[in-house]
Amino acid sequence: MKKWLIGTLVGGIILFAWQFLSWTVLQFHEAEARYTPAQDSILQYLSSQFKENGTYMLPTTAPGASAEEMEALGSKMHGKPWATLTYRTSYDHGMTRPMIRGFLVDLFLVFCLIYILTRGGIPPAMRVFAGSVAVGLLSFLYGPYTQHNWFQTPTADLHGHLIDALVAWGLVGLWLGWWLNRGKSR
Repeated sequence: MKKWLIGTLVGGIILFAWQFLSWTVLQFHEAEARYTPAQDSILQYLSSQFKENGTYMLPTTAPGASAEEMEALGSKMHGKPWATLTYRTSYDHGMTRPMIRGFLVDLFLVFCLIYILTRGGIPPAMRVFAGSVAVGLLSFLYGPYTQHNWFQTPTADLHGHLIDALVAWGLVGLWLGWWLNRGKSR
């Protein structure tokens, strides 16, 4: 159990540190937060239209619309501009709670990975590495890739997520492969 706890703690730190580097210093997700010089007037207009937090797809049909109405909107919008918008009524600069929550999620994910990988005993380091990278790719393909694919997200917006999946989980796999096999007779 000590190996699991230390493996989880260090693995969680690796994931958390990579996420920090990826979003800040390395700026792999820069394409997801583009700048527009019209941001002030856009936000002013949006705040006059939206009164509650939410993610909006523009345009879309009203709740309860029939299949025919949805199809008609799709045909009408073909080739025209559209947007997916996440709107918040108030900006909160505090990062403490999201960072704590993120770190706890990272710990949980690494713990689950260790649980899955060690069900039949401790696998060789290379299998731990491969299993970890597979988890990263699965999370990328099911999460950002599949979900953004429905919205025809430009590929450049997904590059950071793919790099995160490969590098972060690869680093965790290298760590766990070494740590779980440390002291194990071959």
